[in-house]
Amino acid sequence: MTDVQDMLELTRVLNAPREKVWQAWTDPEILARWWWPVRFQTVYEVDLRVDGHYAFRTPDLPDMGILAVTGTYLEVRPPERLVYTWQWEGEGEPPTQVTIGFLARGDQTEVRITHQGFSGEGERANHLTGWQDCLTRLESLVAGSPPDA
Repeated sequence: MTDVQDMLELTRVLNAPREKVWQAWTDPEILARWWWPVRFQTVYEVDLRVDGHYAFRTPDLPDMGILAVTGTYLEVRPPERLVYTWQWEGEGEPPTQVTIGFLARGDQTEVRITHQGFSGEGERANHLTGWQDCLTRLESLVAGSPPDA
């Protein structure tokens, strides 16, 4: 049985067609415009295929160090579903799993995120904040406004 602290679920409706949201989620050049703040100067590597890997890495940031998340794609079904592992480098935690559903809602897209496998409520809460921040920047980008720098 899944413990409540083990997973988080988020839903956000974006004012963009599903194909555009899918591309924003999977194209490294577009990811660089919304995933983490642009000021982080993150390098995004994406090998978008089952068993392909991804890596998002920042340079050494003042007061934060290097942020790096990596994983493997488990399911790639454009433009409707993406499943991948998620692991912070250097933290020693086992990988978690992210499932993203992209549901067409006319000219809009409902994005459903399930992230599971957290070791505790603190880890879950940190990721919830991070996902909300990412989705807010993505929402701004697809609406035509520049996300925060």
